[in-house]
Amino acid sequence: MQVRVVVCLPTYNERENLEPMVRALDEVVRRHELDARVLVIDDSSPDGTGELADRLTGQFRFLSVLHRKRKEGLGPAYLAGFVWALATDADRIVEMDCDFSHDPEDLPRLVAATQDTDLALGSRYVKGGGTSNWGLGRRIVSRFGSFYARVLLGVGIRDLTGGFKCFRRVVLEDIGLERITTKGYAFQIETTYRALRKGARVVEIPIIFADRETGTSKMTRGIVFEAVTKVPALRLRALLGRL
Repeated sequence: MQVRVVVCLPTYNERENLEPMVRALDEVVRRHELDARVLVIDDSSPDGTGELADRLTGQFRFLSVLHRKRKEGLGPAYLAGFVWALATDADRIVEMDCDFSHDPEDLPRLVAATQDTDLALGSRYVKGGGTSNWGLGRRIVSRFGSFYARVLLGVGIRDLTGGFKCFRRVVLEDIGLERITTKGYAFQIETTYRALRKGARVVEIPIIFADRETGTSKMTRGIVFEAVTKVPALRLRALLGRL
């Protein structure tokens, strides 16, 4: 049975990447005959990403744009996208980066994996997964972050900080989106942890995560600090039954 998919694509100053990504997704969707829509969620990018997205809707019927008034972080952008997707008849909702760190060719594999599970995670840290063009420092920080979250939360997921995911609709309906406050990459940890706490079946699908070639990274010290402090807070709330 074919499922209806919404791909949430948050953008902030991604003008150089947006059109190539939309074209790549269009090609993948057509070739694999996916019933998919792509939602660009733009946080008022000063480089004109949002305006470009509007123009592209005239060329690509599967494309929609959600404009937000200001930059608030990855988490709030995805939450707005989730609310938009849940207001449609979407069966699956996908998180994906616009900078080609996530390969559009992997999209069908993630969607297919949710036939037998509730949440499919594109994982760098299972057999067959990995990273490309990363320096030693970034590899250490990323692996330690996932290890840190895995140990403190007491879960077996190898790549808790990854942002290439496919959710069954029911997962997002059940995890309490209104209670999520994380804004940076801790958002990825929190959504997966909430899904696990609700009993969701989660599978990790190996992917190769490539460093962006154009544009600038959104990683900041504040995002790292949020992840370090929010993870133990999540575990404590869960133990107290307040998650």
